Amino acid sequence: MFQSTSRPGINDAGHELTVSLPTEPVYIEADAIRLAQVFSNLLNNAAKFTPEGGHIRLSAERQGDEITVSVKDNGIGIQPEMLPRVFEMFAQAEPLYERSREGLGIGLWLVKSLVEMHGGTITARSDGVGKGSEFTVRLPVITSKVTADSGRGREDDESQRGKIYRILVVDDRKNSADILTKLLKKKRHDVQTAYGGQEALLAAEKFKPEVVLLDIGMPNMNGFEVCRQIRKQPWGEAMYLIAVSGWGQEQDRHRSAEAGFDHHLVKPVHSEILMKVLDSIRTSRLINTESCPTLPPL
Repeated sequence: MFQSTSRPGINDAGHELTVSLPTEPVYIEADAIRLAQVFSNLLNNAAKFTPEGGHIRLSAERQGDEITVSVKDNGIGIQPEMLPRVFEMFAQAEPLYERSREGLGIGLWLVKSLVEMHGGTITARSDGVGKGSEFTVRLPVITSKVTADSGRGREDDESQRGKIYRILVVDDRKNSADILTKLLKKKRHDVQTAYGGQEALLAAEKFKPEVVLLDIGMPNMNGFEVCRQIRKQPWGEAMYLIAVSGWGQEQDRHRSAEAGFDHHLVKPVHSEILMKVLDSIRTSRLINTESCPTLPPL
């Protein structure tokens, strides 16, 4: 699926694509469409940032309990100072990966979020400018359909141990909102999604969520204003409001607190951190509405 999406760009640039896959089937529990987005994005970037007539290698290999998928090119490479930051939301290198939002419309930070949603990891490697780059995705494997079913049962049991919340996810970036929504639904939370400020207010009044994950940087009505409007309503006083922003400095967290948020998360939101925050809510606002402590920054 992802090869057919990326193949036109690779062919247009005259690149040679080499594919190496395991000889035996490898099973993973995954959303095929989302993973196709991940690997299409990596292949598209390799094609864009490799001079014409370059070489791109896609390889997959079973390594113990993981499947390792690598996309390697001999393109423009990554500056050493940018390598640790390539997955950050606002990371920009000129001209490196500035165009990564083209094609499927998702950047590397969203690719990372999608991989982590599947319990995996992604790393980037480059020997420097002009020396190509390699992105490696590692995903957990399951040994058989029977194992998959039993593993799914264990996951259900684990998800039921924590409190299940009504959660409203708000983000004008549809991909971001949908990824977060899918992650939370996988944990068995009751989730609704809104893609703008006004839509969020209407959804909050009707749905009465216990938790709201609210993007700050939205057009027309930003997250700060949405938060203030919710707090003015009797039904919004006890909601646990979590700001989601690309900025996480002390002044950014202070501004969120002044607007009425209980917590501040920095994009891309890591699933482990989000689950930790949700778990902490059980001992705060939603259990004891007389005290409303603010969780410390993670």
